[in-house]
Amino acid sequence: MNAPLSAPWVKHYQPGVPAEIELPTQSLVSLYEKSVSEGGDAVALEFFGRETTYRELGDQIARAAEGLRRLGVRAGDRVALVLPNSPQHVVAFYAVLRLGAVVVEHNPLYTARELRHLFEDHGARVVIAWDAAVAKLREQPSDIELDAIVSVNLLKAFPTVKRLALSLPIKKLREARNKLTRPAPGTIPWEELLKNEPIVASHPRPSVDDLAVIQYTSGTTGQPKGAMLTHSNLYSNARQGEAWMHGAQYRKEVFYAILPMFHAFGMTLFLTYGILKQGRLVLFPSFDVNLVMDAAKKHPPTVYCAVPPIYEATAKRAKELGVSLRSAKYCISGAMALPASTVELWESVSGGLLVEGYGMTEASPVCLGNPFAPSRRSGTIGVPFPSTHMKVVDPEDPTREVAQGERGELLIKGPQVFQGYWHNEEETDKTLLPDHWLRTGDIVTVDEDGFTSIVDRVKELIITGGFNVAPSEVEAVLLTHPGVRDVAVVGLPNEKVGGERVIAAITPEEGVNLDHADLRHWCKERLTGYKVPREFYVINELPKSMLGKVLRKQVRERLTETTPLPH
Repeated sequence: MNAPLSAPWVKHYQPGVPAEIELPTQSLVSLYEKSVSEGGDAVALEFFGRETTYRELGDQIARAAEGLRRLGVRAGDRVALVLPNSPQHVVAFYAVLRLGAVVVEHNPLYTARELRHLFEDHGARVVIAWDAAVAKLREQPSDIELDAIVSVNLLKAFPTVKRLALSLPIKKLREARNKLTRPAPGTIPWEELLKNEPIVASHPRPSVDDLAVIQYTSGTTGQPKGAMLTHSNLYSNARQGEAWMHGAQYRKEVFYAILPMFHAFGMTLFLTYGILKQGRLVLFPSFDVNLVMDAAKKHPPTVYCAVPPIYEATAKRAKELGVSLRSAKYCISGAMALPASTVELWESVSGGLLVEGYGMTEASPVCLGNPFAPSRRSGTIGVPFPSTHMKVVDPEDPTREVAQGERGELLIKGPQVFQGYWHNEEETDKTLLPDHWLRTGDIVTVDEDGFTSIVDRVKELIITGGFNVAPSEVEAVLLTHPGVRDVAVVGLPNEKVGGERVIAAITPEEGVNLDHADLRHWCKERLTGYKVPREFYVINELPKSMLGKVLRKQVRERLTETTPLPH
């Protein structure tokens, strides 16, 4: 449903941005096929100096799709991707979609325990995985049956192997330089998929309303849930992004793909919107400010979307080295609050405005943003995107809208809003209201022009480094420690870089002396790095309600009066 032309915020859009987008009638397959046809010999992907043209990208997608078809992948099947940003990630994403199958994205740094929960839920039988993550897939119990693992060796055939190895976040990759040509045991090398003939043009394509991606999120509470995103959801959000970045040119923009493409923000910015604009995607498997500086000297970025800490680090390093970032015209910050000092620093070195936006996985993900115009309002998350409705309601009674300017829960409606959680009707019913309104769980105020400010959260998620951490997941891990009797995990402000730090308040078993290093090690073996608490506090009794629920606000207050365990 499209936003009405009379919406008060439309007048604050950058000139040329429409109030409504043209909704897609075809799938994401048509999106990439159009870009391949029109892009031709223009560079689509750049990875440590190696370039892939749009023509080559299309050929690789067609060959990989045929390879997956021969592995038994059919329309509707889930195919798991466990990959960092890389050319293979882009090819795999669209090869799966070409078959009408469903992409399921995973963080390749997740532990075996974290991956197990997701695989138990989505049931994918074919996996395309970074070879450094294959061992974790092999650790899965026998009840998780995998028909095939396609392994991707990112180090193969690159002249800058040493720099690539050092840039990736797993130290074991340094050892991988000695076995570049050997695939992970018991897997199918990625290169074998590309040896197939291209899939025949007549092979059925998905429709616009078919399921395209299952993207896992903690939603508003609890364990990760699979948000079901259709081709229409994702294609619509790409078109909304195109409308918002008015003036961006086809085959002219250089996207720095620093945000992970397994995350909803990176997926839309690069895999859909970036390909839609036929841009050059400069791919970084993880953020390394020196690699960014090296790349900027060759192909300076024009689209640089990130989180505040990355903007801070990039701007400071550019100033130190005298590297120009004046090319960066389109810069959106999301996932955490954007400090005014970061805006000032970034705009002192870049060639455009740094604006804050807002989204959530369930909205594909972007739904609000500040205009790329003087009308932007720092400190707010902006106004609704084209074709997007919003309203603010009483969180206890979401059928009742609050008066303009009053605090209330933000609700979103638009073509980008998801279809529900995979195999989880109960949580879907809590999040999707009648007439497809999405409960965000964020408490906001809205001024008379529609500019929105987040003032609190109904949800208990911790946002750290742009990622969501469900306290209950971290608590479940700590409760398995033999010395822990009770635990509450909360977020505290990270004064240095914005966002929050994950903090654990622990009640030990009687007679047990807990140790910071031991608790960190316990968590690091079972959780990916950003979920591991930074500090541990010992509290003899956690504050709880009469029903036994931990009162997190009181926990936070008590932490200000307590000293954490020494590091």
